[in-house]
Amino acid sequence: MYPGAYAASSPDKPAVVMEDDSEVLTYAQLEERSVRLANAFTAAGLRPGDVVALLTENSPRVFEVYWACLRSGLYLTAVNWHLAKPEVGYILQDCGASALVVSESLNPLAEGDFPALHTRIVIGDDYEAVLASASPEPPANQPRGGDMLYSSGTTGRPKGIKPNLPDRQVDEPGDPYVGVFGPLYGFDENSVYLSPAPLYHAAPLRFGMVVTSLGGTVVVMTSFDAERAIRAIARYRVTHSQWVPTHFVRMLRLPVSVRGGFDLSSHRVAIHAAAPCPVEVKRAMIEWWGPILEEYYASTEGAGGTFIGSEEWLKHPGSVGRPMIGVPRICDDKGALLPGGEPGLIFFERDDLPFTYHNDPEKTRGAQHPDHPTWTTVGDVGYVDDEGYLFLSDRKAFTIISGGVNIYPQEIEDAILQHPAVLDVAVIGVGDPEFGESVLAVVELIASASPDDETRASITEFARARLAGFKVPRRIEFTDALPRTPTGKLVKGKLREEYAG
Repeated sequence: MYPGAYAASSPDKPAVVMEDDSEVLTYAQLEERSVRLANAFTAAGLRPGDVVALLTENSPRVFEVYWACLRSGLYLTAVNWHLAKPEVGYILQDCGASALVVSESLNPLAEGDFPALHTRIVIGDDYEAVLASASPEPPANQPRGGDMLYSSGTTGRPKGIKPNLPDRQVDEPGDPYVGVFGPLYGFDENSVYLSPAPLYHAAPLRFGMVVTSLGGTVVVMTSFDAERAIRAIARYRVTHSQWVPTHFVRMLRLPVSVRGGFDLSSHRVAIHAAAPCPVEVKRAMIEWWGPILEEYYASTEGAGGTFIGSEEWLKHPGSVGRPMIGVPRICDDKGALLPGGEPGLIFFERDDLPFTYHNDPEKTRGAQHPDHPTWTTVGDVGYVDDEGYLFLSDRKAFTIISGGVNIYPQEIEDAILQHPAVLDVAVIGVGDPEFGESVLAVVELIASASPDDETRASITEFARARLAGFKVPRRIEFTDALPRTPTGKLVKGKLREEYAG
């Protein structure tokens, strides 16, 4: 399905609601405005396969532009608006965008000479004028477009992930995300989906598309706030939501009186992904919200996917589930298969190559298994147990090698995060003259904790009681805020630069 079907049957139903009451976009409005913008793109010379870049804060405009692309055979590249100007420029240049839709406040980030870019629409008076001058009539030919999104760039430059566009019209069934996640999580026309994360990220953008494909309502937060998020669930009678583990940690830190002050009985499915969730954090969320947490492990690349519900997870704590898309294969650095229970690089076996990196065949080859080209990896390390459940260890790029022993920072971070004074933590390897690398923990404390030697010693002893001695950080530093993407991923490259000495 697509919004046009609901514009005909339920024109006044909200397709998108801003959580702060700033705007409601109905299905009739989403349909007409996306049609007008699609016609404007065509009039500007864009043709199927071209790229539209979008640089804007969370707003209903995101869905108008997305659906304009999806009904025009165009790729949408949603750009992270938290990036610096050179980083934005790199993506605009690399994706070869023919058109850019940008909010007025972010327009300075997109200044520069981009040879392929011939159409720039600034959200505001310019955007409204473009829509007003375009035809509201859907064209006879509406080939299905898609998204070409960029990786988070936590281990280097972001990489553009370019899928093949399907050979079908926008109103024809067959979208893989709708086909998988719709029935898996029970999305339908009665769903109210809370999206607390930035819409430029793959999961919020694509799940919003799933909801508007099936006639539900997306409730969008302009930015995440723990108490406002819980309040939104109660106020809008949210049925579905999606989170990252950092959101859980922030909500669990709220006073019990706040956490228990809202009626969350409408909430049936709480989806989480994007980063590994510490076992104790997830267990606490299940105790609070009930067994409604649904976890999936996947990537923007779509290499493969595993899924697990709450009750299954409680029997296999720490697992990200069993495969539903592709078959996980655990391999050593040379590509040899490893036995069950032994951690290695996670590949997903598929019948066909599921993605390529735009303008970078070398990176595409680097993601492929040396002997099996349709097995691909995004650089995560993990293992599969004897029942077929996948467990994540860490990113390969984050692995610390100390005295020849592999140390996975995620395990250490999960342990330290349980300390009552710790709000957030990142563990990295730093140069060590004896061992090559040693373990450094960079800790963000709760407001009432003191960044002193007493707290440092308390955290060290706490870690020592839960971890093998060689995993306990040899050094702990305090920081006011850790560099995380808005989707919860640690940007460890910045920490390594800061603490390299």
